[in-house]
Amino acid sequence: MKELKEVKVSNNSTRRGLGTKKYNGPCMVTNPIDKCWRCDPNWANNRKKLADCAMGFGSKATGGKDGEIYVVTDSSDDYNQPKPGTLRYAVIQKEPLWIIFKTSMTIRLHQEMIMQGDKTIDARGANVHIATGAGITLQYIKNVIIHGLHIHDIVEGNGGMVRDAVDHIGLRTRSDGDGISIFGASNIWIDHVSMQRCYDGLVDAVEGSTGITISNGHFTDHNEVMLFGASDSSSIDQVMQITLAFNHFGKRLVQRMPRCRWGYIHVVNNDYTHWNMYAIGGSMHPTIITQGNRFIAPPDIFKKQVTKREYNPESVWMQWTWRSEGNLFMNGAYFIESGDPDWSKKHHDLYDGISAAPAEEVTWMTRFAGALGCTEGQPC
Repeated sequence: MKELKEVKVSNNSTRRGLGTKKYNGPCMVTNPIDKCWRCDPNWANNRKKLADCAMGFGSKATGGKDGEIYVVTDSSDDYNQPKPGTLRYAVIQKEPLWIIFKTSMTIRLHQEMIMQGDKTIDARGANVHIATGAGITLQYIKNVIIHGLHIHDIVEGNGGMVRDAVDHIGLRTRSDGDGISIFGASNIWIDHVSMQRCYDGLVDAVEGSTGITISNGHFTDHNEVMLFGASDSSSIDQVMQITLAFNHFGKRLVQRMPRCRWGYIHVVNNDYTHWNMYAIGGSMHPTIITQGNRFIAPPDIFKKQVTKREYNPESVWMQWTWRSEGNLFMNGAYFIESGDPDWSKKHHDLYDGISAAPAEEVTWMTRFAGALGCTEGQPC
């Protein structure tokens, strides 16, 4: 794919044409994931259709498609004996569940919320915030969809006896303060979330987690945004395969969009409109293929580089495959490539099913990134 010509902008006022007004026009779908479901006015009567819409490495995630619908009616949180009607009560059940919300609510988790597999958290039709408490933990489980949540102002959990299943409660150490922590988990799809201001990462995936798609997210106001790979010594993360697609990395972000160790990361049709240090970084030879993204550098002349390699000399990191294919660079942004220039052509077996659209279309494709204001009976 031919590299797109660099475009210069004079100041940050041109970064994104979102404006301050909410869109009130007819339903428009701007990327292939949303095309699958969003403009159906009967989406609320066919919620589980969403499970057929996943793309990327997390496309096998069906969540709670095979289970009953569970309605959250109570915003309280008891991490020892969760009450029926609460979100925590739903996610600790062993059977598949499709979890929805009766009304808008803010849930303050007093300790990290540890989920069981085969669950969908579907916040469409309600304004649901996980805020001012601990975050969500996906540990050694499979098959989870998280859609439509606002997750922000997450803090560390103090630790203690936390129930992680209907038949098990165990001692937990202090949690990290991630918005969503994926630990040894697989077949995970995180879609249309709005996230900001978490104590540690917004989304971290570590310890052999794989089969993950993070799509249509809107991320703002954070330092270390995403960490993929726990440490340079955790070679278990060689199995990691993660897709980042149609996300908007927005205002007041600093770094790690993502920071990668080991594994294979496909970064496709995302809009990077703000970073303070760098956008994409890593160590321990991750393979990072970036296609059809837009990168707008900050005004600071010293922070134009998209990429950052950690703790290795150039003689080492030049062997890592980090490729830029069809990206759009603005305001002086630049990407230092390394590794095999023909890697994508040689590894069709690792294709995740998302073909990059031209980078000029990214502002359109990510226009509705973040949690959506869906109303039952109307297109979303």
